Amino acid sequence: MLYTLVVILHVFVCFLMIGAILLQSGKGAEIGASFGGSSQTVFGSRGPANFLSKLTVGVAAVFMLTSFSLAILAKQRNFASTVIDLKPKETSSAPAAPPVPTTESHPAGDAPAAAH
Repeated sequence: MLYTLVVILHVFVCFLMIGAILLQSGKGAEIGASFGGSSQTVFGSRGPANFLSKLTVGVAAVFMLTSFSLAILAKQRNFASTVIDLKPKETSSAPAAPPVPTTESHPAGDAPAAAH
């Protein structure tokens, strides 16, 4: 239950972090220019840089915490992760005996016919 909740939170934080990083403008780029206006009118002056950078730092911190939590929870869980783990183990203390070779024997009356 807790593992599933942390996985859901982790995926949500991943999407938030992707969005926050993609919304940030690079050096010299103007986010408002993509919408046809000036860069000062979209978020106000220096508003997006401060808000988005703080959001990115916060989301990255939560991402690291959920990653660390998932690593600890995954180590504590006992579950089969592959098909090989699902296969039941053969518990045999003695090795299997080799098969006994059989020789084909024919009764006296049923001798094979000789080739001409």
